[in-house]
Amino acid sequence: MISAPPPNDDLPPEAEDAAEPETAGFDSIDDIATTVDAPQTPESVQRGVGVIRQYWKNAPSTPGVYRMIAENGEVLYVGKAKNVRKRVASYTRLAGHVNRIARMISVTASMVFISVETEADALLLEANLIKQLKPRFNVLMRDDKSFPYILIARDHEAPQIAKHRGARVRKGDYFGPFASVWAVNRALNALERAFLLRSCSQSYYDNRTRPCLLYQIKRCAGPCTGEISTEAYAALVQEARDFLSGKSMSVREQLAAEMTAAAEKLEFERAARLRDRISALSAIQGAQGVNPRTVEQADVFAIFKEAGRFCIEAFFFRAYQNWGNRAYYPRADASLTEAEVLDAFLAQFYDEMPSCPLVLLSHRVESAGVLEEMLSARIKKRVEVIAPQRGEKRELVEHALTNARQALGRKLAEDASQQKLLAATAQIFDLQTPPRRIEVYDNSHTGGQLAIGAMIVAGPTGFMKAHYRTFNIKNTEIAPGDDYAMMREVMTRRFARLAKEDETAPTDPETFPSKPDLVLIDGGRGQYEAARAALEASGVEGVALVAIAKGADRNAGRETFFMAGREPFRLPPHDPALYFVQRLRDEAHRFAIGTHRARRKKEFVKNPLDEIAGIGPARKRALLHAFGSAKAVSRAALSDLEKAPGLNKTTAKLVYDHFQRGE
Repeated sequence: MISAPPPNDDLPPEAEDAAEPETAGFDSIDDIATTVDAPQTPESVQRGVGVIRQYWKNAPSTPGVYRMIAENGEVLYVGKAKNVRKRVASYTRLAGHVNRIARMISVTASMVFISVETEADALLLEANLIKQLKPRFNVLMRDDKSFPYILIARDHEAPQIAKHRGARVRKGDYFGPFASVWAVNRALNALERAFLLRSCSQSYYDNRTRPCLLYQIKRCAGPCTGEISTEAYAALVQEARDFLSGKSMSVREQLAAEMTAAAEKLEFERAARLRDRISALSAIQGAQGVNPRTVEQADVFAIFKEAGRFCIEAFFFRAYQNWGNRAYYPRADASLTEAEVLDAFLAQFYDEMPSCPLVLLSHRVESAGVLEEMLSARIKKRVEVIAPQRGEKRELVEHALTNARQALGRKLAEDASQQKLLAATAQIFDLQTPPRRIEVYDNSHTGGQLAIGAMIVAGPTGFMKAHYRTFNIKNTEIAPGDDYAMMREVMTRRFARLAKEDETAPTDPETFPSKPDLVLIDGGRGQYEAARAALEASGVEGVALVAIAKGADRNAGRETFFMAGREPFRLPPHDPALYFVQRLRDEAHRFAIGTHRARRKKEFVKNPLDEIAGIGPARKRALLHAFGSAKAVSRAALSDLEKAPGLNKTTAKLVYDHFQRGE
């Protein structure tokens, strides 16, 4: 299951298949209430149980997914079951629930059921719904960033090797996943030296008249200018595919034989190039850390629990090589076991990720069989999900478990330091409790052009990058460079939206709040007054507002703080809280500058053809190939446009009229 079942529903599979254990021996669902001490049950739980009983009457006795929904429409929990009716019956007891389940039942106002054909379909649907709805009582993966892959394309006579992330729309062979961009970049650099494959874009390749620098430094064979024949380049491509597919030893042996033969023929320059390629291959295999001897490819997951927190360490082994690891810190109730959290995590992880034929786990999970069925159907190969007990497979799991233990220890230490800094921040800004959500704002522009506002968010676990936001300044009446007016617009838009969100915001104290406790503004008194006016106009209350005016030198400890009810003040130069606030301000500045530069770069490379409705990438490419530049297209006669390949008379007239109107 994606979400761990409640403890009172932990039943052996044979019991669930044989009979309905929650209702066995009772004539109706109402008989269950007479078997417990109902008067001791809180009224809210009794009310929730009553709601669930009404929905239980119409629950399907087939595989499916159920959703428990609060009165305000918030989805509280998503679960799957082989028999939905049996599973829902477990929530109709008036007592015996752990606190997490009791709280969930007490706020349930309605339920929704979806029937599917198989339990594997239910597992997949549940994973999709959890990632989409993020229910607060489910185990949440939190980090769903896609993994980078290495792509060797098959759409050109001289295939390109490149880093790839996202949907696999391009024809070619994908190798991965790699745990980080750093890992795939390192592998790409070594592969370019070993196999001399081109990494340039198609347009760059088509316009070369002489070899580029990569050819000069022996990282490309130079197929663009005919430095290598098509057949010889294809052989290099095949060697690279073989190496990444696990045939690394045969590739190295072949290169070694070629090097020896070249040396015997006194072709020392060619022998030296082959020697360098073999060294590059050795670098790839030698820099991977733990490399398995008998496991060609596997995904390894190990989970460790401490202080009510969980860490799942994922390792990826491909072609007998370690392709990196990544740590996950899922949001889960402390009452759950490691196996329950790992079980919930796996289906979410593989919701969009392709699996390899072997998945190694540190704990046995209940849904292993269903997960095998789902993954096998997806990759059309038999997938094995096991928790090994001995041998090299167990060694790989133990290695991952050690990394999970160390990563969680570091995370707990960082969070403890963060809590101390938040407490110190509350003290210096006269807050009653440490802030759970801090928002920091900054603006960026170039001479008033392409102005943007940026918001970064920090909380008990550090920077919350999933909550970062940018605002394109839309008010055309703002004078270029008017920072006060830009700050007023950003704050007005942010808190107008917050005022609407607060009406339906969840009240669960464990959920990260959408409303900030503290707002920091990068600026002086002027920015502070603009932000204060916008905050008051929005009607949002209970938010502390502070502006930070930079001193003579950034980070020199000379910052001046402005806030309501106090005269402007400074903090001691070596105060840890000051360093913390400086980090927050600098992160907002970095985010604002980076976003502005990205937008400015996009504007710089903007093509006039992009503004013509009906001209997509293919027609744009045809026009540029036919005329050489957008400027030449703008000067072309209608008759010339009609002759361009890929354009009909209607499209040619559209392009011609666009530039005529521009003139």
